[in-house]
Amino acid sequence: MSFDKNQFEGILKDFTIDSDELKTIAADFRYDLKKGLKDPAESSLKMLKSYIGLPTRQEKGEYLALDFGGTNVRVLLIRLEGDGKFEVLRKVAKPLVVPGSYNYIAADATAEQMFDFIAGLVEEAVEGDHAKQYFLGHTFSFPSSQTNLYNAKLITWTKEFATPGVEGEVVNDLLKAALHRKGLDNVEPTAVINDTVAVQLAAAYKHDNVNIGCIYATGHNTCYLEPFADKAEQPMILNLESGGFNRLAPGRFDVALDERSEKPGEQRLEKMVSGRYMGELFGMALAELLGEAGKEYGFTSIDMSAIMEDESEDCAAIRALVAKKTGRDIAAADASLVQDLVLRIVNRSARLVAASFVGILWQLEGEGIEQPQTIAVDGSVYEKMPHAKENLEKGLSELLGADAAKVETVLENGGSGLGAAIAAAVSQN
Repeated sequence: MSFDKNQFEGILKDFTIDSDELKTIAADFRYDLKKGLKDPAESSLKMLKSYIGLPTRQEKGEYLALDFGGTNVRVLLIRLEGDGKFEVLRKVAKPLVVPGSYNYIAADATAEQMFDFIAGLVEEAVEGDHAKQYFLGHTFSFPSSQTNLYNAKLITWTKEFATPGVEGEVVNDLLKAALHRKGLDNVEPTAVINDTVAVQLAAAYKHDNVNIGCIYATGHNTCYLEPFADKAEQPMILNLESGGFNRLAPGRFDVALDERSEKPGEQRLEKMVSGRYMGELFGMALAELLGEAGKEYGFTSIDMSAIMEDESEDCAAIRALVAKKTGRDIAAADASLVQDLVLRIVNRSARLVAASFVGILWQLEGEGIEQPQTIAVDGSVYEKMPHAKENLEKGLSELLGADAAKVETVLENGGSGLGAAIAAAVSQN
């Protein structure tokens, strides 16, 4: 069989956002920012305070960084040298789960066991030094409520974590108690940030005017420096949890994906842009083209990258991948259409992310961009997905016109560690 051309065009249209729609989305994002600054309950953006501003870029000294965002935990000893220069002096990384040996994220583990394990990594990073004082910054990438830079309480575990005794607790208190049990009273946890804030801090240590930080990967989130220009508050990075932005018009595949997702009705933007969901959206569309609507093939964003990278005339790699995943052989002409479909889904993702950035820029600068702006982005989609960065920048140009020349996006892929060290340094100033 070959694809029905009318059906294919209809599917492409479902993943298309024109210029007018893009401008509306950017304006709606700005609207939610303005509403959220007055009352977060009235916005789909969380507007979470980080209690930290940008570094001066003159921060110097040795600081510990704890990167705790998944099952692999890292502790780094980093020397900040000012002006964006730094050196990782030591790095210790171990998993919280080793099958057959230990599992510190299971329901039968304890908070004490988990944090004693982490304190052991800290002890390795300082090479058993129990005398010299170290300040520790902590990138903790789980939903938390925070009242100052130190005090972050875990609201609920995600990512299959089930360790009891942590939810509702101040994670730095648990860490501090574990360090004390190790005799490491010379290590002082001083700051907790999330991974998106860490990306912005790390980039702002190296570049000027980094007012936006973003993770564009398996998941999606953005933060920005809110100047509080008309208030007495100090400028502060706000974590938007922007994957939850919902002032969008989802297509029928988005609606179907949402209905069968773990949390229907939540994370609307994330489900339209992130690496975790793009492969699923593509698979749903391909199933319709193959006359198998509703069938799940298990395509991933890595598969989408492979499809876009096939430049051969007969699309051999695409045909082989489709055959492997679906059990169906397709003609070269249809394989070329498959590539067009993947590109359209990636293009839509990048344009939506661009619209969210422009919404923030309009909030910061008004309709015209006066100052140069640097947007720090970390993540596999931005870094590795063919055409993602290119289409993001095209979206910025489409929305900003000539002002787009004043906006630069930069890759910041070491943020979790460096950002935590910078947060520790800033906490002492």
